[in-house]
Amino acid sequence: MAESQEVAGAIVHVTAGTFDGVVTSEGPVLIDFWAPWCGPCRAVAPVLEEIAREQGEQVTIGKVNVDEEPALAGRFGVRSIPTLMFFKDGVLQVTVVGAVPKAEIVKRLDALK
Repeated sequence: MAESQEVAGAIVHVTAGTFDGVVTSEGPVLIDFWAPWCGPCRAVAPVLEEIAREQGEQVTIGKVNVDEEPALAGRFGVRSIPTLMFFKDGVLQVTVVGAVPKAEIVKRLDALK
């Protein structure tokens, strides 16, 4: 497990220093690029927490605060938030921009298992 990984079912706070370790975690990885002032980001947050609790060790969910990590957001060309990026084996598979329903997020994670 990545050193920034917390207990199963928890959301990981991701920084530029921990990003590569988190996205190479075993199983599907979802990274949420967000900011505290973003309304749609705040709407997605409880959904991601629910998925993290339900899927536990099967998936890793991380959050990147774009205000704190602008270089990381730039590295992936994040222009709108929330931006959800789905990784498998450290490789970006799918990017979804905007607040999407829980079912859509779960469907994309399941497709990477």
